[in-house]
Amino acid sequence: MQIEVLETPELGDRSYVVADGREAAVIDPQRDLHRFMDLIERRGWRVRLVLETHLHNDYVTGGLELSRRTGATYVVAGGEEATFDCCPAREQDTWELGRARIKVLASPGHTPGHCAYLLRGPESEDLAVFSGGSMLFGTVGRTDLVAPDRTDELSRLQHRSVRRLAFELPESVEVHPTHGFGSFCASSPGSGGQRSWVGEERLTNLACRIEDEEEFVRTLRSGLGAYPSYYAHMGLLNRAGPAALDLTPPLRVTPQDVPSRITAGEWVVDLRPRREYARAHLPGTVGVEHDPSYFTTYLGWVIPWGTPVTLAASSESELAGAQRDLARIGIDRPAATVLLPAELGDAGRGFQVVGWEELAAELRSPRPPAILDVRSEEEWRAGHLPGATWIPLGDLGRRLGDLPQVPTWVHCQAGYRASVAASLLDRAGVPVVLVDDDFGRAVAAGLAVVAGLAPDGSSTD
Repeated sequence: MQIEVLETPELGDRSYVVADGREAAVIDPQRDLHRFMDLIERRGWRVRLVLETHLHNDYVTGGLELSRRTGATYVVAGGEEATFDCCPAREQDTWELGRARIKVLASPGHTPGHCAYLLRGPESEDLAVFSGGSMLFGTVGRTDLVAPDRTDELSRLQHRSVRRLAFELPESVEVHPTHGFGSFCASSPGSGGQRSWVGEERLTNLACRIEDEEEFVRTLRSGLGAYPSYYAHMGLLNRAGPAALDLTPPLRVTPQDVPSRITAGEWVVDLRPRREYARAHLPGTVGVEHDPSYFTTYLGWVIPWGTPVTLAASSESELAGAQRDLARIGIDRPAATVLLPAELGDAGRGFQVVGWEELAAELRSPRPPAILDVRSEEEWRAGHLPGATWIPLGDLGRRLGDLPQVPTWVHCQAGYRASVAASLLDRAGVPVVLVDDDFGRAVAAGLAVVAGLAPDGSSTD
């Protein structure tokens, strides 16, 4: 029996391939299927089953296309209301896989129809549970993605589902969740571990540590922060059945074509490292560094859904990588791509990049600058600069009009989100300075940090 883990760190998720002999099942596959097909062909496996624990809210699935390519039975949690032909998974349904069996365990909570898949060996021994967005390492999947008015209901179901897995399955059973490795689908950070077993989760999982259901609901809700705005579209795409992925190169245009594309309403996204963008960029472009840990999440969060995208970079590999990453969240087929020269010359403009020491010195001047903090509410509550304006990055696009047209120094926790925000401010004509520094260094640099949050989001000092 083999279990192969395919990581998608860009989105904080895992997919799995389970095989016994020459037969395989694929669980919660991402949309870029070459990784799965390469593994399957290299091992000589025949895919019998493609299994979805739920209709995902953080990425577009590759399950339907994989089933079509391989001829596998496509199994989707029965209560998820898919609108395409598939095999609905119901409680206790079982499929054979070589000498093994895969059994359905209903586990609603993360979504109403969510299910887990229990892997049983040749002697009917329970080996592993693929728990999707139900039981994560030390925590559970969030319960507020379907509808705000169902959060309490789904939180109660999540409590029961996770405790069912924890206390009905043998403690030796391996736990293989889909979410929980950086995905915003997790309700809290969890244990941070890379492996776990049912026995470990009995001791450490949030749903197991809190026996009282109402207390669990209150605790779970208190930890649910903001999540990317593009999540609102993923479930709809997955319910309808996504089209096959097309990664052929889009139209190639020149830097001279960029102004007209911006005028036409496109977002021209500059993928270069944030300091390169700050040094010189084409006016009106948005700087979103192609860092695999952040790029997809934050571009998907800030761009108005459905806006045409042109990608700009200094290398073909960056353009191809960004196209693939955006397709994972349903931003298909960029309108165009642009290769940028090493030097933009007179066509480029830039803004200043500083650290905390420079900000501390500027605040002692007769005319201190405005400060914009684009971190999350949890980060703001933990500590922020007195007098700073707080607008989370995901809200900045619709609130740009709230900011005065004065020099603004923008920061986040480590620089990435602030760099995106700085590009949006620059695009809107606001004079901007990027603080590209770790917030943990602010006090050592001579800045005051206060905790708390006023009802209007202003400082409580």
